[in-house]
Amino acid sequence: MNTRFALLATCILPLAFLSTRAVAADFADRNVKVSYVVPKDHPYGAGVAKFTELVASKTGGKMKVRGYADGQLGAEVQSISAAKGGVIEMAIVSTAAAATTIKDFGLFDLPYLFNDYKEADAVLDGPVGTRTLEKLQGSGLVGLCYWENGFRNVTNSRRSISKLEDFKGLKIRTIQNPVFIDVFNTLGANATPLAFTEVYTALESRAIDGQETPYNSIYTSRFFEVQKYVSETRHIYGAAVVLVGKRFWDGLNSDERKMLQESCYQARDYERRFNREQDPKLLTSLKAKGMQYNDLTDAERARIRTALKPVYDKHSKLLGEDTYKQITVELEKVRLTTR
Repeated sequence: MNTRFALLATCILPLAFLSTRAVAADFADRNVKVSYVVPKDHPYGAGVAKFTELVASKTGGKMKVRGYADGQLGAEVQSISAAKGGVIEMAIVSTAAAATTIKDFGLFDLPYLFNDYKEADAVLDGPVGTRTLEKLQGSGLVGLCYWENGFRNVTNSRRSISKLEDFKGLKIRTIQNPVFIDVFNTLGANATPLAFTEVYTALESRAIDGQETPYNSIYTSRFFEVQKYVSETRHIYGAAVVLVGKRFWDGLNSDERKMLQESCYQARDYERRFNREQDPKLLTSLKAKGMQYNDLTDAERARIRTALKPVYDKHSKLLGEDTYKQITVELEKVRLTTR
C-alpha cells in the first residue's frame, strides 16, 4: 500500500507543480504607474490603495501598482497624453478632463444633472456610461470604469453664498472646461480656469476669491487655511474615469486584462463608499477648522437651476444630443422607482 501511495505521489506532485506554474505564468512581472492630481488622502488615494492591494493579491505580487498623487506626473490632461504615449500605464481623471478626448464625457458634468448618488451610479454604471467608455476606442486609451470625486460645493474668502446674487463679482477658480466656465459666468461670477495644483497658491495670494470642489478636496488640499466661507451648492456631480493606456493594455494577456477590470470595479465600490462615508465627517471637520458653513434653500437652489438652463441646453447639444437623450431616459427610469 505504501509503495502504491509513493508511486501515485511521484506522478501527481510534478503535475501539481506544473499546474501551479502554469497559473502563475498567466501574470507577468509588471510595474503600473497610476497618476492622479489630488492628495494621497483624497478618496482617489484610498481607491488606488485598494486597487494596488487587489492587483497584488490576484497576481501573487507580480504586477506592482504605484500611485502618484498631487499631480507628480502632471496635470490631468498631461496624464492623459502620458498614458496614450506609454509613458505611464494608468490615470484617474475627471470626466471634464476626459472630455478633451471624447466630448461625450462632458455631459456628465452638466449642472444639476444628478440629484443624488443613486442617479449618478445608475447612469455611469449602466448602458450609457459603458457606451461612453467604449467611444475611447481608437483614442489610444481604454476606459475601465468610473470612480467619483463627488458633489461640488463653493468656497470663497469674501462672503457666504445663500442666494443667486451672492455669486456676482466673485473670482472663482474652475476646471479648464467650457461647461464649468459657462456655469460660473452665467451665475455672475468671474470664472477663472486654473490647474488644480495651482489653486492653493492662487487662493492664498488672493489672485482668486474662491473655488469649487467637493468637501474631500477642500479638506485634503487644506483650502480651509485660505478660505472662510463654504456653501453647499452641490451644483455638479464630479465623476472620475479610470484610464489605461492602450499601448500598455495591448501588451497584456486576457487574464491580466480581466484581472485589472475586475479589480477596478471592486476598487470603485470601495472608493465610492469611502467618499460617501467621509463627506459629512469632512464637513464637520471644515467647521471645526473655522469655516463658516451655509446650505441653500430648496427655493434658492431652484432659482440657480433656472438661471443655468441656457448652459444646460447649450452644452447638451454641443457635447452629444444622442448620448444626452440616453442619459435622460436612464434618469427617468431611476426617478420612477423613487417616486
